[in-house]
Amino acid sequence: MTIAPRSTRRGINLSGLVLFASIFSASYSTTHKKNGANAFGYNPVLRPRSPKSSGGNRSKCNGLLYASKKTTNSGGAGFGGGFGQSSKKKAPSRGKPGRADLISALNDEDSKKKESKSFSRTFVKSDQEKLLNDLAMKSSQTVIGKAVSKSPQYNTPDMDPFWQLLPSLIATKFPSATDDELKRVAGMVEFSLGVGKLDENVVNDPWRPHSELHAFMPGLGETTPFLDPSQLDLCKQLSENYDVIVNEYEALLEERFDSRGRDRFQSVTSMNYESGWKTMVLFYNGHRIKDFPYKLCPVTTRILESVPLAGRIAGFNRQQPQSGIPLHSDGNNMWLTCQMGVKVPPPIRNDDGDDVPSAHIRVGPETRHWEEGQCLLYDTTYEHETYNAHPTEERVVLHVDFFNILKMTKLEIEVMQYIYDMREQFMKAEGVAKVGAQIL
Repeated sequence: MTIAPRSTRRGINLSGLVLFASIFSASYSTTHKKNGANAFGYNPVLRPRSPKSSGGNRSKCNGLLYASKKTTNSGGAGFGGGFGQSSKKKAPSRGKPGRADLISALNDEDSKKKESKSFSRTFVKSDQEKLLNDLAMKSSQTVIGKAVSKSPQYNTPDMDPFWQLLPSLIATKFPSATDDELKRVAGMVEFSLGVGKLDENVVNDPWRPHSELHAFMPGLGETTPFLDPSQLDLCKQLSENYDVIVNEYEALLEERFDSRGRDRFQSVTSMNYESGWKTMVLFYNGHRIKDFPYKLCPVTTRILESVPLAGRIAGFNRQQPQSGIPLHSDGNNMWLTCQMGVKVPPPIRNDDGDDVPSAHIRVGPETRHWEEGQCLLYDTTYEHETYNAHPTEERVVLHVDFFNILKMTKLEIEVMQYIYDMREQFMKAEGVAKVGAQIL
């Protein structure tokens, strides 16, 4: 995952940005349930094969939520890479809405009401300024506002405007949320701004390269490389519908090329172009893919949408024979990954003449093997790698990244979905190209 660029327009009017973001706050509720949750891709950090990771400060070029000081021209074609790119395109002009629009936005009324050309009263700029300033003042006293204020750049031209807006956005969208309920979200904000601390259980775990964490919510407690899949209804539903999912996968193979003749299987991270791993993506950054033939996979789609999809991918992964994903970690402790074996190559014979599983995944110190119709559930903040040693047959799994519903509250997940979505909208308004569309 690459850094989201901060605004290059340093003198930008804060209240104007609040107005922009508040309007998106109103439209968010009508689009979020339809399109999925989030906006942030990731760019896993590749490391040499090593049983233990080194310490040090986390990379400042690897977290979309991490507040950056400079707009970067890096990023490229990797999954999520476009988030680190600057753009010469200017954001399209958005006319100045009137006060009635602002009030509707702050009250989270249906965004369709904005289509009306008449307002209940004449637009008064001073009223708008007062309303926004009052909102900013009130929200600055919340736990989120206090977290943002800890940034050394707070209220300076160097502050990323998005983070300065965030307290007002959350106070508007979640007016009944208490400080206690948002305490861990505030910790995530502090970490993203470079002033938060990692939990000791993370720092002291040699298999979790904490220097590569770019998005971190404190207080989620202990974890393990692999988790018990029986804890989740998602895993139960996938296993129970294995035969149907296989049939839907085969139907998708018949339609693997889109209307432009492009293969729907693509390398979606910067690390796997040469690693033999490609994905038919059903969801990207929590969103459905435009013009994807979901009618061919209704059961798979329904099951995947039963969990809060995170800012990565959900789809079918193919690992070519005698290839694997190199050692890496993904750096976000708010997400979990589930993989169900769809097509698993048969065992191979080792040098001792014994039959052994041909495809494996190592997460931290533990190695597991896929089985058809069975799920593996794991935490990708641990270093992990895969390999398919079969000489001729590929390995196929159904892969889904989702918010950690085992540890996070429903409200925390909803707030994080909202933060990710607003970040994407903010970046689009700034003219950042290819937000959430690098693979399309």
